[in-house]
Amino acid sequence: MTSPIEQTSLSNEDLAPVPQEKRTWSMWDIAALWVGMAVCIPTYMMAAGLISQGMTIGQSMVTIALGNLIVLLPMVLNAHAGTKFGIPFPVLLRASFGVYGANIPALMRALVACGWFGIQTWIGGAAIYSLCAVVMGFTPAAVGDGPILGLSLGQFFCFMLFWAMNIGIIIAGIDSIKWLENLAAPFLLVAGLALLFWASAKAGGFSAVFSEDVVRQVRGTQPENFSFWSIFWPNLTAMVGFWATLSLNIPDFSRYARSQRDQVLGQLIGLPTTMALFSFIGVATTCATVLIFGKAIWDPVELLARFDSPVVTVVALFALTVATLSTNIAANIVSPANDFSALKPKLISFRTGGLIAGVIGIVIMPWRLVTDLGGYIFTWLIGYGALLGAIAGVMIVDYFVIRRASLVVDDLYRREGEYSYSGGFNLRALLALLLGIIPNIPGFLEAAGGASFFDAPEFFQTIYQYAWFVGLIVSGTAYAVINLILTPSTITPVNTLTESE
Repeated sequence: MTSPIEQTSLSNEDLAPVPQEKRTWSMWDIAALWVGMAVCIPTYMMAAGLISQGMTIGQSMVTIALGNLIVLLPMVLNAHAGTKFGIPFPVLLRASFGVYGANIPALMRALVACGWFGIQTWIGGAAIYSLCAVVMGFTPAAVGDGPILGLSLGQFFCFMLFWAMNIGIIIAGIDSIKWLENLAAPFLLVAGLALLFWASAKAGGFSAVFSEDVVRQVRGTQPENFSFWSIFWPNLTAMVGFWATLSLNIPDFSRYARSQRDQVLGQLIGLPTTMALFSFIGVATTCATVLIFGKAIWDPVELLARFDSPVVTVVALFALTVATLSTNIAANIVSPANDFSALKPKLISFRTGGLIAGVIGIVIMPWRLVTDLGGYIFTWLIGYGALLGAIAGVMIVDYFVIRRASLVVDDLYRREGEYSYSGGFNLRALLALLLGIIPNIPGFLEAAGGASFFDAPEFFQTIYQYAWFVGLIVSGTAYAVINLILTPSTITPVNTLTESE
């Protein structure tokens, strides 16, 4: 039997508030979710970029940990409404942007997720292909030479196999995602620690791994006129931006949490600790490769290729596949699935939205992006994610400052109600969003296309180093001031649905 909310044109079974009896995720479930998302190749290699710029190992670890503690704040704040009212991200957006205006920031978030979904799916498929090469004893084909869109039959089959694994879990529903993350978390923790202790033992212990000579080889030559603070701030912004997109759509998961305590502690336990631990594993293992192989090897795929034991290689590649799958499902497909569903709830379900995101992931041909424009596409995606800080600014100010964490839940699903604004669009929020994005656009264009494409003035280059913070502060402040000047109408929440405090 459907609820009254599910019968409205702006709702369906997937977007409707999660009833109290189905909010079953404990803090350990939330923590497992973050372990599954945080354990991935970018996390393993995260410290590499910091160290290559001149940071010490200790400085890089502090920067990574601090960045993830900072992003934890908007993560917990935006998760609050999901847990309290059981609503997903695109529905929460309706409170601040309007029942139709919410689709604009929702699609902005969905776009970057689809890009990452395609790339992570290619990485997972490539891991399966490498695993098959080890087991069957053939030489892997080069990307770009094959008959199927530049791929060999084996490469394309493995890519589609991994794609089907992702889509299959989405079709199975949110409970299967919870099951996957709970299963993957302990396995990935054990696999990561096993790699760390193997590397340490093979290299002669941690004292040898972190000896001055080894660390010097890993760091390379320190850049001239090195200034820690000059590289600390932009890299701190990058660390925050790494999960900034998830800080927006975290209600997609927190809506299933049993309580605010569970979502807060679960994220605190799972996010900063896992990011710091696996970044450390990446640094320590790379230092060990100097002693084991005579050179620093940051790329875990290249490292696996040097293992002599087929059994070890197979297990390691399997772990890499699981890590990519658990990251991809939660971080890159749940959000666009809900976001696309919110466009036409009666036509597009969560599963259909996931299929749309999956098709986009194929159409963009991620193997060509990574192979031909790797640096640019990653710069583009990470930079684009930083621009979304402006959405968080509007959301947080609207929910906590203006509405004092109170919503008229039923009206979130009505075309005529508290959140209809002007034809379904809150022009105040859209203006504040635009004001938060504009200062970062010049720097973003130069970072994504290079100075030959767009040479931004130095002032905007400096601003862009703090893009996420700038967007958050400018949009949030602008939204608060606009509402203060225009005197928003009095809000009198009348909640008709059960809340979880």
